[in-house]
Amino acid sequence: MSDITNTPASPARAFDWKAPDYQDRIRRRRRSELWLRNAGLVSITLALGFLALMLAALTVTGYKAFTQTHVQLNVPIPADLVDANDIAGSNWRRVMQGAISAEFPDLEGRALRDITAMLSDGAQFRVRDMVIADPSLIGKSVAVTVPMSDPFDQLAKGLVDRATPEANRRVSDAQIAAFDKLAAEGRISRPFNTALFTNADSRFPELAGLKGAFVGTFYLLLVCFGIALPVGIGAAIYLEEFAPKTRLSDLIEVNINNLAAVPSVVFGLLALSVFLNWFGLMRGSPLVGGMTLALMSLPTIIIATRAALKAVPPSIREAALGIGASRQQVVFHHVLPLAMPGIMTGTIIAMAQAIGETAPLLLIGMNAFMTSAPATPFESATTLPTQIYIWADSPERGFVSRTSAAILVLLAILVLMNGLAIWLRRKFERRW
Repeated sequence: MSDITNTPASPARAFDWKAPDYQDRIRRRRRSELWLRNAGLVSITLALGFLALMLAALTVTGYKAFTQTHVQLNVPIPADLVDANDIAGSNWRRVMQGAISAEFPDLEGRALRDITAMLSDGAQFRVRDMVIADPSLIGKSVAVTVPMSDPFDQLAKGLVDRATPEANRRVSDAQIAAFDKLAAEGRISRPFNTALFTNADSRFPELAGLKGAFVGTFYLLLVCFGIALPVGIGAAIYLEEFAPKTRLSDLIEVNINNLAAVPSVVFGLLALSVFLNWFGLMRGSPLVGGMTLALMSLPTIIIATRAALKAVPPSIREAALGIGASRQQVVFHHVLPLAMPGIMTGTIIAMAQAIGETAPLLLIGMNAFMTSAPATPFESATTLPTQIYIWADSPERGFVSRTSAAILVLLAILVLMNGLAIWLRRKFERRW
C-alpha cells in the first residue's frame, strides 16, 4: 500500500496579478461595463429628448387655444326687433348687425355682412341670454364682450399672414381694416379661454370645448371602475388564496396573462358584437364604453392584485391561522388590508391606461358630434381621446390648436393619475 498520506502537498501556484492575459481580461470587462453604462445613458437621453420634443411641439401648437379673442361692443336692443313676449325667438342676428352698423356707419349691404362676420355665431346667443335674464334691457344699449369668429381669432394670434394676397386669405382687406380700427380703440382682448372647459363641442372652433368629453370620460371611468375593481379583486383573491393548483387554474392564469397583451381594438370588436348587436345596448353610451374598458382592464387589475397578495409574507397567514382564524378571516382581515396599497396602485394605473384608449371607443360609436354633455351614462357621449380624434379630423384651422390643447389636458390627467398611484404606493407601502 503506497503511503499517500505522507506525500508532501505540492505548493500552490502563486497567482500573477500582473500577467498580460489577466490584465487584458480586466480591460475588456471595464470596456464592457463602460459601454453598457453609456448605452443606458444614451437610451435615457433619447427617450427624454423625444418626450421633450413631443411636449414642445404640442405646447407651441396648442398654447394659443388657451386664449380666445373677444371684442367689446355696445349693442342696441331695439324694441322693434326684440319681442318681449318671445325674446328667444327674436331676430338676434339682425340685432348684432345693428351693433356693427353703429360702429361702422358707412357700411351697408354685403360690406356690412362681411364685417359682421367678425363676430362668432355664439355672440348673438350671449346677448340673447342677457336679455332673457333681464328683459328691462329692451330699448337700451348693452355693453357686452363677445368672442370673435375663428378667422379673426387666428388674425389676432398672428396666424394669418397679412402679406398674403387677399384672394388667398380667409379675411379681406376691409375686414382687417375694421379689426385694426377696433384694436386701436382698445376693444380687442384675449382673455383665458374658459369656453375650452365649460362648453361642449361645436362646429365653430371659437365655441368648441371639452365639457362634454369631461363628463363622458367621468361616466366611462365610473362604469369601468365599478365593474373592473370588484370583479378583478375577487378573481385575484380566489386564484391566489383559494383555488387549488390544478391544470385548470394554470390554464386560467396563462389566459389572463395573455389577455393583458391583447390589442385594445379586439375588445372593441367584442363589445360591438356582444354589447351592441346581441344585447342591443345604446350605441356610443358611457355604459357600453365603460363595460368595454372594464374587460380590457380586468387582466391588469388581476395581475396587480395577485402580485400584491403574494408580497404579503407567509408568516402573516401562519400567525392568523395559528390563533384560530379561518381561511376567509385570514384573507379578508389580514392579507387583503396589507395588500390594498399595491392593489390600488395597480387599479389606478389600469384606469389611466383605459382613459387613453381610443380604438375600442371608436368601434362602439363614441365619436359622435355632441353639442351637449350627457346627463346619464345611458346617453350618447364622447371622451377625451375620441374628442381629440374628432377635432384632428376637422378641416377648420382653429381646431389644430384645440387638438394640441386637448392632448395636453389629457396628458396632464394621465400624469396626475400616475402621480397619485406613486404617492399611494409610497405612503402606504410596507417593507417586510
